[in-house]
Amino acid sequence: MIISVPGTSANLGPGFDSLGLAVELRNKVEFHPSKFFSVSIKGEGENNPRLKGNNLFVGIFNDHYSRLTQKKQNFKFTFYNQIPMSRGLGSSSAVIVSAIASAHEAAGIRVSKRRILNHALVYESHPDNITPAVMGGFNVAAVEKNKVFSQKKHLPSYIKAIVTIPNKPINTSKARTLLPKSYSKENAIFNLSHTALTVGAFFNEDWEMLKLATQDRFHQKARMKILPELFSVQKTAYESGALMSTLSGSGSTFFSMAYDEDAAMIANKLSQKFPDFIVKILDFDNDGLIIER
Repeated sequence: MIISVPGTSANLGPGFDSLGLAVELRNKVEFHPSKFFSVSIKGEGENNPRLKGNNLFVGIFNDHYSRLTQKKQNFKFTFYNQIPMSRGLGSSSAVIVSAIASAHEAAGIRVSKRRILNHALVYESHPDNITPAVMGGFNVAAVEKNKVFSQKKHLPSYIKAIVTIPNKPINTSKARTLLPKSYSKENAIFNLSHTALTVGAFFNEDWEMLKLATQDRFHQKARMKILPELFSVQKTAYESGALMSTLSGSGSTFFSMAYDEDAAMIANKLSQKFPDFIVKILDFDNDGLIIER
């Protein structure tokens, strides 16, 4: 069996912990019953021996598999990872979602994507990454009574994602400690109105509105100060014609969107100005979690 989950970019400016979308960077896991337990990693993380001995995927998989089957079984897992780790592109959410889906498949129990999403909420309390990881596309999500309620918008092929990936990570937990403990009424209204405008722009495909709509007063500046070059990344992206440019999750990746015909030029400008960073043009993913039986 093969399970794959896309990378994601969350927040998208003002939509703190509520907005996210999926990009065509996939982590895949192939597994089958085996006499002995084994883990093989190819791609991102393959040179990190700790991932084989202390693997988040395996822990979540075993918890669900034993709960579903009331028995233990060894499996051989082979991971093919494209999503950079600790760079704000949803690598943790991909692990969580794929582990839960894999455990259900291994147990012979087919469940809906919505059920898998709600199970994922146990491990990741914010729905902004796990929702597009499961559903694909652009998503706005909220949590009520331990369940995720969301709406999805299919993203067209004529717009592209441009991700600028620095050579340094930003720790999500540390990044959260830098945020204010409270916000003024003025800033709360600013983010609420701009989040609503961002959602409307995505659903109506009013891409020219996004530069204005995706302004933020909650989290971006505080997090970007950890890696000040990110201010210049955003400035360069906008000067080169990006439709929007926002910190991806808590960083360190910066996410930009552009029309297909502009993407290569914008990516080239970013690559020239930030030669130590990785710049990629990606399609958007509208499938989310894929199970190949």
